[in-house]
Amino acid sequence: MEKKQSRMKRALKLRCKIKKLKAIRLSVHKTSQHIYAQIISGDGCNTLVSASTTQSDIKSLLKNTDNVQAAIEVGKHIAQKALAAGITEVAFDRSGFKYHGRVKALADAAREVGLKF
Repeated sequence: MEKKQSRMKRALKLRCKIKKLKAIRLSVHKTSQHIYAQIISGDGCNTLVSASTTQSDIKSLLKNTDNVQAAIEVGKHIAQKALAAGITEVAFDRSGFKYHGRVKALADAAREVGLKF
């Protein structure tokens, strides 16, 4: 099986579990150059809050957008926006990526600000 297909299969299994719980989820996606995070409603139809390294306010704080420091900044921003919107607890959707490196850094930074997983 191809690498992307394996990742998508893992992501689908996790998303099905989260959908049964009808929990608000923090979805993370990463590419070789950027990292994206969005908080999606329990029904999966609406994006409530989003942050990424492509946004100018985050990009201006960073030297590179493809490292752990960039993921930490995105994690802090998404948690601050979520708390401002009244969202305190989410389910973490890592989109089939390993919980390691940039994905872990984003999650840890969001937890530090006060978001609960």
